[in-house]
Amino acid sequence: MAIKLSPFLRPFLALGFLALACGEGDEPIPPPDAGTSSDAGTRPDAGTTEDAGSDAGGSTDDAGTTEDAGTDVDPGTDDAGTTEDAGTTEDAGTTTDAGTTTDAGTTTDAGTTTDAGTTTDAGTTTDAGTTTDAGTTDGGSDSEAGYTQIRLMAANLTSGNGQDYDPGHGIRLMQGVKPDVVMIQEFNYKTDSAADIRAMVDTTFGPGFYYYRETGAQIPNGIISRFPIIDSGEWTDTQVSNRDFAWARIDIPGPRDLWVVSVHLLTSGSGVRNTEATNLVKYIKANVPESDYLTIGGDFNTDSRSESCITTFKQVVDTAGPHPVDKNGKDGTNASRSKPYDHVLVDADLRQYQVPTVIGSSTFTNGLVLDSRVYTPISEIYPAMNTDSGASNMQHMGVIKTFRTPNF
Repeated sequence: MAIKLSPFLRPFLALGFLALACGEGDEPIPPPDAGTSSDAGTRPDAGTTEDAGSDAGGSTDDAGTTEDAGTDVDPGTDDAGTTEDAGTTEDAGTTTDAGTTTDAGTTTDAGTTTDAGTTTDAGTTTDAGTTTDAGTTDGGSDSEAGYTQIRLMAANLTSGNGQDYDPGHGIRLMQGVKPDVVMIQEFNYKTDSAADIRAMVDTTFGPGFYYYRETGAQIPNGIISRFPIIDSGEWTDTQVSNRDFAWARIDIPGPRDLWVVSVHLLTSGSGVRNTEATNLVKYIKANVPESDYLTIGGDFNTDSRSESCITTFKQVVDTAGPHPVDKNGKDGTNASRSKPYDHVLVDADLRQYQVPTVIGSSTFTNGLVLDSRVYTPISEIYPAMNTDSGASNMQHMGVIKTFRTPNF
């Protein structure tokens, strides 16, 4: 027999069911006011069986085992030795090595009580189209005209001795070009607590941005986004124990989602990098709907654009030129600007909507390689300084591409 509840009691019964449905997890971290249907942390949680380091035989919470950075698969083998290359004295395995009290993946890692799910809205699918309109220096979006501008950036911009963003050079560079979505590497800051990472995102991009940072990694990859992250996680990189492939599904305006993969391939050689690319392509084909947009970005450590891993990536993204360049028309992204280490690659569906990257009065037709040492006028990318790209152990340049996608 059905029992009828009085209107007064029905809200309390609904609250009870909602409480039973909630649980803990390492969800993508939204701004403090998240909580709508596009809220971060809704679908499968980060830290699954593909968690960083699990395949290397080490424990999942410490990166200081024998599979840690500095082993035979560590950066700094056959292409190491240059001043720009990973594998220098600042490489993983130094005194800042994993296993310390600031190690990624501790109990203070992403996904704590500062997680998504507060009562304040997180910006709906009409989030784009604010006063930060398209074509400005802020990389904002324009949905009033039926399109959304999205500035994508690959950023391995750590400096100093700790493979982190504490010194502030990389933070200023990102502040200067105001990307909408960042594929970030070596995503460490201060103690790596959820509070410190949140503070870094707020300082660099703004309190309305979302982020995902992989867990249990010494030099984690991550994604930072102006738009809501609706799903995220990591796919195992079988070739290295101190990071994986971080991915996020982002709810941009319009019927298609944007899938973003942040990668940091090894310096061990082109063959190892091709194995990493082959594995990543398998993950993408198995998980990313063909109808959605896709971008792969980050530090590939590639010596040339003809490497086998680039050919492998052609199965899922467009790798053809023309490529981003700096103010002087140069496309290399390592410290000496001689090798294309860093990339922003997108699938054919998204590539058709690429537009010039406009910063202040400067236009970069095919995208920008950000080298503050040659950027003029430097005031266009304030608060970045001319010296930031040449800071101690700043081994990479940022790469930026811009797209204008339809909202229909």
